[in-house]
Amino acid sequence: MNKKYKILITNDDGYEANGLLCLVDALRELEDIEVTVVAPANEKSACGHSLTLTRPLRFICVEDDFYKLEDGTPTDCVYLSLSTMFENEKPDLVVSGINRGSNMGEDITYSGTAAGAMEGVLHDVPAIAISQVMDFSDPSGDFRLAQKTIKKLVSKIREGSFPLPARQFLNINIPSNKQEAEIKVTYAGYRHYANDSHLHRNPRGEEFHWLGLHPLDFSSREGKTGMTDFDAIESGYISITPIMLDLSAYKSMKALEEWL
Repeated sequence: MNKKYKILITNDDGYEANGLLCLVDALRELEDIEVTVVAPANEKSACGHSLTLTRPLRFICVEDDFYKLEDGTPTDCVYLSLSTMFENEKPDLVVSGINRGSNMGEDITYSGTAAGAMEGVLHDVPAIAISQVMDFSDPSGDFRLAQKTIKKLVSKIREGSFPLPARQFLNINIPSNKQEAEIKVTYAGYRHYANDSHLHRNPRGEEFHWLGLHPLDFSSREGKTGMTDFDAIESGYISITPIMLDLSAYKSMKALEEWL
């Protein structure tokens, strides 16, 4: 009897998110795959790589092999799953997504979707973060190309090996309104940010602020060749970017030594 290939799935849009459910359906179509889902009970978009240390966490079973973590982050979901459900044998792969919206450039540092994959590779489990660029006029989203892509990549990984060394994960972005697309290997583009917030007052006159959304505005990085993740998406390609967790600015070390 063949050993089941074990995949742990999480996300940052919450356990009821359509992208998550589409991901689960897609991977369960593959043969000899055992899927376990542990996802936040509530949306945790832009929570970054955060752990919950100030209150206890509780798994709530939604159905067989499907759990929500009460007020947990994607990092909590992976961390706690590995220390409880997979205490004796790690999963073969962590997949985080399918996120509703892109995760490109420095947005990766904000992303709870990317954080789920980060936590996997910190524990020596290969990991993928996958995001669907959205046409937000369609609130439900079309995840068919993302489903097809993740099935292809997971099958390739299972039949061969994970293509990256330790503490690196694959960050995938899927273009919107496409049913077929070529995959391009990219680097993370340079994201342009604004400081957008909106002031409102409640009926008692107390002020509160909504953080605004930024337009997707990117550029290439100086001295880099090749295609950015944003360029790939703009050209209708699937973007796949290898992301490393080592944040050391090696090129600045000598200048820093001289400055000291």
